[in-house]
Amino acid sequence: MKLRLLLLVCCALVSGQRKAGFPEQEKEPKFWNDWAQKTLDKALSLQTLNKNKAQNLILFLGDGMGVPTVTAARILKGQLRGQPGEEGQLEMDKFPFVALSKTYNTNAQVADSAGTATAYLCGVKANEGTVGVSAAAVRSQCNTTQGNEVTSILRWAKDAGKSIGIVTTTRVNHATPSAAYAHCVDRDWYSDNEMPADAVEAGCKDIARQLFENIPDIDVIMGGGRKYMYPKNTTDVEYPGQPKHSGTRKDGRNLVKEWVDRNTEKKGHYVWNKKDLLSLNPTKVDYLLGLFEPADLPYDLERNKETDPSLSEMVEVAIKILRRNPNGFYLLVEGGRIDHGHHEGPDGSPAARRSRAELHPPRHGLRRLHRPEPRPLPDFVPLFKSTASTSSVILDLMSLLLLQESTARVNWEQIRYSGTTLMRHCYHYFF
Repeated sequence: MKLRLLLLVCCALVSGQRKAGFPEQEKEPKFWNDWAQKTLDKALSLQTLNKNKAQNLILFLGDGMGVPTVTAARILKGQLRGQPGEEGQLEMDKFPFVALSKTYNTNAQVADSAGTATAYLCGVKANEGTVGVSAAAVRSQCNTTQGNEVTSILRWAKDAGKSIGIVTTTRVNHATPSAAYAHCVDRDWYSDNEMPADAVEAGCKDIARQLFENIPDIDVIMGGGRKYMYPKNTTDVEYPGQPKHSGTRKDGRNLVKEWVDRNTEKKGHYVWNKKDLLSLNPTKVDYLLGLFEPADLPYDLERNKETDPSLSEMVEVAIKILRRNPNGFYLLVEGGRIDHGHHEGPDGSPAARRSRAELHPPRHGLRRLHRPEPRPLPDFVPLFKSTASTSSVILDLMSLLLLQESTARVNWEQIRYSGTTLMRHCYHYFF
């Protein structure tokens, strides 16, 4: 009985973390830009910093890599070496500068990857479930897209003459990477197959299509999501006997072929397995598209090391290609399955967990807590670490679950912090 009551209380707390409303000014990108600039100016005035501009920037993001997860990883690393564990150090623990920041969705205290990705990639807070649009855009309402688009650091870097890249262990059109290039009012519109008919008719574009059309010359794209690029029922090259991995597109377009046709003469290469990726000579590749799975890449512990590249292998190839640009590069690197592992939980065999991940890609919400409007789990509290003496500024994004007994006594205005300050900090050192 006590356990049942505890579960009911937890459900009530989580489902009650939606904001009743938010100030109208938060719908304007300028509000967040001005707030971030003031916060950054204040921080810069506190001490004399290295103000040299970095030529290259790599943003490392661990989706779901919250403080408890980092602590567990640190302990495990120590214990694997025969130590108690707590005294161990991760590489990030050795950085000379460490800081914590937070971000959130404008319409929800329990944030998701889409709105928060918009915050740290575009510098503007947004509603949950939306990518690359301001808070004036409403989730799933196509007609609120136009005029509310916001651009990301990926676009800024390209416009500055730098090479740009995206590497992820999720689908390349998943919430986090899509905020770098897409403007979409629903993170689940992976292809036109997942869109309602009225949104397609109104002219809204699916995220996979936007990957190739919004910023046509993204130099490096690697991750999963192959099935969203092919016409519906097109057999997958790696899993020909499994219909669930077949193409999904209703418009009949083959986005991979279109990309290959555009980039072949520009030293562009498409690969779908580890062997082809590692056989490339990076000095002879200007554009690279790597789609290694129909949906998300497998967990690293379950990865087929013969066919699927690791995150490290993908990043190494990406850097070798991007660094050839004398103007520098920007690279977004996401370890995106950490959060999925949290959602899946420890129950079941690896095969069962993998099957659930493939058939029912985890959304940012607890499956075991059924609510009228599913709310996502708390998302990113960015951990910012910069080494001013190097050419890279590294961002690790942390998530922390907070269940509180009451919000009535909390003065949110006192503790709210503009997570877009991190974006401004990157811009300060990068451009």
